[in-house]
Amino acid sequence: MSWLLAFIGFALLIILHELGHFAAAKWVGMRVERFSLFFGRPIWSVRRGETEYGVGWIPAGGYVKITGMNPHEPLPPEVAPRAYFRQPVWKRLVVIGAGPLVNLVLAFVILAALFWASGTVQSNNRVGEIEPGSPAAGILQTGDRIVAVDGRRGDLTQLTGQIARHRCPGAQTDGCEARSPAKIVIVRDGRERTVELTPRYDAEVGRPRVGFSFAVEPVELGPGAAARKSLDTMWEVTSATVGVIVRLFYSPEARDEVGGVVGSYEATRRSFEVDTERAVLILGLISLSLAVVNLFPFLPLDGGHIFWAIAEKIRGRAIPFSLMERASVIGFALILILFVIGLENDVDRIRTGELDPR
Repeated sequence: MSWLLAFIGFALLIILHELGHFAAAKWVGMRVERFSLFFGRPIWSVRRGETEYGVGWIPAGGYVKITGMNPHEPLPPEVAPRAYFRQPVWKRLVVIGAGPLVNLVLAFVILAALFWASGTVQSNNRVGEIEPGSPAAGILQTGDRIVAVDGRRGDLTQLTGQIARHRCPGAQTDGCEARSPAKIVIVRDGRERTVELTPRYDAEVGRPRVGFSFAVEPVELGPGAAARKSLDTMWEVTSATVGVIVRLFYSPEARDEVGGVVGSYEATRRSFEVDTERAVLILGLISLSLAVVNLFPFLPLDGGHIFWAIAEKIRGRAIPFSLMERASVIGFALILILFVIGLENDVDRIRTGELDPR
């Protein structure tokens, strides 16, 4: 059953994305020849008016075929005025931008609805998990309330930052001990006491730590707060997605962070086996990632079409189609490389069990 639910979820994301292009094209008066779920030869199709609706046999996306996407395409006089490249730039931007916009709106609605229904969690100033073998082990206890560090009070960021001020002498290497201990004021069993812990530098997070995490507590959210939380989450995911793709050009380590369709599908499927709410959350984040990746300025992605349409507007006349074709070869190569890297990482994660939500 999880396979079917994950498939339906992915199919809906594709259909809604392409439906955005389709509806916008119809709205601005362009001629839509075909609306297809998946690629390849249709295994099912039906014609309604001037548009053919079908399902391809390669389950790897979908497309909307608009008349005149190639300006050199010979067209009958009765349909030529409705061709894509015969339209003003603003209409082309509306049509191309509608697909990613649908994914953005869908992601926002899913996240906001989940946050409103289930709330979220926030950290408080109590000690949560304590790492074995860390400076905090054997001294702090779960439930201790952190009041101050080195006499300074504040929020969790300020308390953590004060601990991080205790640097190692010389070079900051993984596991090195700070020159001086942090004096941490805690409340335990209603009594205030001070403990001294010597932070160790953690290269993974890039700062000195004493080896504990703050506890979290559930928080209910109203519709307004849920909407803000949704936007904050979308911004964090967008920044992370863009950051990973940009770092691919100069950081070999970023390669391991890339995921693909296979991994996303498998993570969704396994989540349906454990928790439907978690699976819906993953679908919302995938919808957001689809929008972000599609907006990168490389043909044949939507962002590539937007880039060249804006370039035409700035230039004041049409961009040579031959130049766009050469650019699309480069863009397709980059997309193919990204797909191969993501597929390789997905296979490794499935094999090692990293995608198991349990």
